Amino acid sequence: MTRLRIRGGHVIDPANGVDGVADVWIVDGRVAPAPDDPGIRADRTIDARGFVVMAAGVDVHCHIAGTKVNAARAMRPEDYRGSAMPRAEGGRSGVLGGVPSTFTTGAKYAGLGYGTAVDAAIAPLGARPAHHEFRDTPIIDKAFLVLMGNHHYVLERVRDGDRDRLKAFIAWMLGATRGFGVKVVNPGGIERWKQGYGNVSTLDDVVEHFGVTPRQILGELARAVDELGLPHPVHLHGQNLGLPGNWATTLETMKVIDGHRAHLAHIQFHSYGGDPGNLAAFDSQVAPLAEYLDAHKNLTVDVGQVMFGSTTSMTADAAVGQYLHKVTGRKWLSHDVELETGCGVVPITYEDKNAVHALQWAIGLEWYLRVSDPWQVAMSTDHPNGGSFLAYPQIIALLMDRGHRNDTLQRLPDRVRARSGLGDLSREFSLSEIAIITRAGPARMLGMAHKGHLGVGADGDVTIYAPDDDKERMFSLPRYLIKAGEIVLDDGDLRTWPEGRTLHADPEADTDAEPDIHAFLAKRSSIRPGNFPMTDAELTNPKAVACRPGGTPA
Repeated sequence: MTRLRIRGGHVIDPANGVDGVADVWIVDGRVAPAPDDPGIRADRTIDARGFVVMAAGVDVHCHIAGTKVNAARAMRPEDYRGSAMPRAEGGRSGVLGGVPSTFTTGAKYAGLGYGTAVDAAIAPLGARPAHHEFRDTPIIDKAFLVLMGNHHYVLERVRDGDRDRLKAFIAWMLGATRGFGVKVVNPGGIERWKQGYGNVSTLDDVVEHFGVTPRQILGELARAVDELGLPHPVHLHGQNLGLPGNWATTLETMKVIDGHRAHLAHIQFHSYGGDPGNLAAFDSQVAPLAEYLDAHKNLTVDVGQVMFGSTTSMTADAAVGQYLHKVTGRKWLSHDVELETGCGVVPITYEDKNAVHALQWAIGLEWYLRVSDPWQVAMSTDHPNGGSFLAYPQIIALLMDRGHRNDTLQRLPDRVRARSGLGDLSREFSLSEIAIITRAGPARMLGMAHKGHLGVGADGDVTIYAPDDDKERMFSLPRYLIKAGEIVLDDGDLRTWPEGRTLHADPEADTDAEPDIHAFLAKRSSIRPGNFPMTDAELTNPKAVACRPGGTPA
């Protein structure tokens, strides 16, 4: 039995209503009550007096593994020249760039005080290589969401009204791929675009050959996920991403979900007013969307904050990749995945003098500041689409300091102030609210009851920060990161690289439906159904995240 004591820090644990000086004990990797016997001593004590203690960060939406990430790495060799990381113990090294190597990704998340990251879009056929990349990504716990919103089996079951087989397929596929949840990207739109008919633009456009609409696909998948009781609700990348006027479709999408849970990803990219035909004339429509979100607790969002600088766009919405290629003139890669999805990869540079990019920046910050309940909004840059996860400390500084935010806003083109309400928002986040949007809230959204807090039984994932008036510096340089009770970041130095765990859902599958699923895949897929299931040996310290009927995390 190993005991770690974190003594006398300012503990900020909003999930348990704690905001004050307290001790945190970690025994055998989990948070434990203080021992009743005062004679029991810790194996090590960290003196945290004068420091801020939080649970380690949880990233609800990022892209850190899979074929899309590797395609981006191969596409941008110029991004990695001269960016080598120092060698670690055992000769390990890595590179940074806009899409860091696997090893660097784990080390850099840990260096920000994060302990968990969820890749938001893995095609079923890409599950195995994604898991092997997870094995090479140290320290943090990992999970991924499985793309299902354009899968031919799903579309046929929706068309036929076969809800039982739809649920059986979701459960079987999550079990086979060891996925954590269901990701829906532009439901039906990718399949229609791949057929050559062009993208969908409304929820009621019909997908040729299947005779279904995005409204039907989304509604049935949300229902199925809830009835299966998965820990995380359906995770949605909606229609018309990045197009002026898309806010109306986003609002209608929120209404389609009524009665079920849903998480809307990178909401900043779906909140634009204006005319779809005039990219330069769009404006912010965060206010009505945030008002609807405030009134509907079944919905949560992550922001997809745009940050200025060079990055790489990668999306399972391949039509968006083609669109970005056309408007930017940059190189483009389109990657097709049979039965389910595509992927578009495009380098992009967000410039503060570009009115469109600057307005996207302002719209993202509006989302954080307009949503009344911080438990409904999570921090994200949609890494790397809006920018790197390494920008999180910059975002925190902007949220906590109105003067800093307004100084930046004043440097941007005049039309940004005219077409967004950011300048009128005086709200400044507290440390407790930062803890909610970066750890407690994302953990709750994901249904990870053992993450994001410091209550008894929680994973012993803890970050300790030195207070600093410069909040960007404070959150860029944590003093300690404890991962499952092991001190990884020790007085500012990264000392060890534990493997972390792979988290996955464990739904109960309907074995009576398996012959039908197997027959479909045997006929339509290039991988035989018997080769889909992952084994424990292919995962890093696998841990199932159980759930209860109705979607309540166990």
